[in-house]
Amino acid sequence: MSTVVGEAKAVAPLVARTVPLTDPGPLLALLPKAGALAWVRRGEGLVGWGSVATFPTSGADRFGAAERAWAELIRHAVVRDEVGLPGTGPVAFGSFAFSPGSPAGGALVVPEVVVGHRGGRWWVTTLGVGAVLPRTRRPRPQAPPSTPGEVAFADGARSGPEWERVVAAAIARIDQGEVEKVVLARDLEAIAEEPVDPRWLLGRLAERYPGCWTFSVEGLVGATPEMLVRREKGLVTSRVLAGTIRRSGDDSRDLALAARLARSSKDLEEHEYAVRSVAQALAPHCSSTNVPDSPFVLHLANVMHLATDVTGVLADDSSSLQLAAALHPSAAVCGTPTASAAALIDELEGMDRDRYAGPVGWMDAEGDGEWAIALRCARLDTADPRRARLFAGCGIVAGSDPEAELSESDAKLVPMRDALTS
Repeated sequence: MSTVVGEAKAVAPLVARTVPLTDPGPLLALLPKAGALAWVRRGEGLVGWGSVATFPTSGADRFGAAERAWAELIRHAVVRDEVGLPGTGPVAFGSFAFSPGSPAGGALVVPEVVVGHRGGRWWVTTLGVGAVLPRTRRPRPQAPPSTPGEVAFADGARSGPEWERVVAAAIARIDQGEVEKVVLARDLEAIAEEPVDPRWLLGRLAERYPGCWTFSVEGLVGATPEMLVRREKGLVTSRVLAGTIRRSGDDSRDLALAARLARSSKDLEEHEYAVRSVAQALAPHCSSTNVPDSPFVLHLANVMHLATDVTGVLADDSSSLQLAAALHPSAAVCGTPTASAAALIDELEGMDRDRYAGPVGWMDAEGDGEWAIALRCARLDTADPRRARLFAGCGIVAGSDPEAELSESDAKLVPMRDALTS
């Protein structure tokens, strides 16, 4: 099977065949260990494996380069699609670095096989390069993943007390008027007894966080609650999360905590910045947008967030990836004003975020797709499959408290810590 690397340079066209499928079982159970690609929520979504084309990108033009490579590949593609839904026909999975200066860059991956499930309908897409449509492959459940065994955790770039001091420094800069909000992240190192199978993480994350988008792209695995942008048949949607409180484990107490979160001036201020940044970024691409007057409280297994769903009607031909590029980085993962917050992150954070907090998702040949913010995730080490790097971040505003922010970041690390440990 041919592989295309960099800008699209295929000497033969991409060929794709999509056919209906009877229920093959849970999507994640179909994945082989090598090259697992996944985008699943409540049992629906897409999984893929293999690669007929890979487009690595880096720098400030990483989104544009990926978009151009995909458009060129699709322009010459031969497609037979018997299903005709978003996510059928040729599909590319992708993830991108948070920062243009990160060596992580990013990539689009076009799998050899994609299996999809949506609204009680199943399909399989088989892709190849050449003049003949590839034969349809019947996906079958694979052997279950093995446990990584015992897992040890260690501080990443900064210890907890060191990170608290960084948060305090950021609050001082906010008080001086340099920024209104800045998002600071921290990392945690994990080393397992055995190589980490991404399917082990995917299964545990999907089981505990069914309302999140569970993903796996090029060694980045996680379950994010935040949809950066979805484009589907002219409708644009973005779910904004900002403002967080840790759950207590007691339902009655959690109701009181949710009410407190909904009234918190600090959290409402943080949330307003994030919603405003998304609405402003979408406005040039939409004929109309709808922003609810107040957020709702999203309940997850470990935390609760203030959440707002922003919607719009697409007014131009921007693809889902182009919309994601326009939205990144939002105030939810960077701060406001954007340029000043990004500069403060570079100065204070003391680490490379890699692809944490960057866009992750998929896009089809029509430009429809879903791109989330890569949160609650881990970057598996390609050099040592027993190692992983976990990430969490918190929005810092004038009313923030360093100790409380450290506690919030610990809560956000729980999903990946629990997924790793057996």
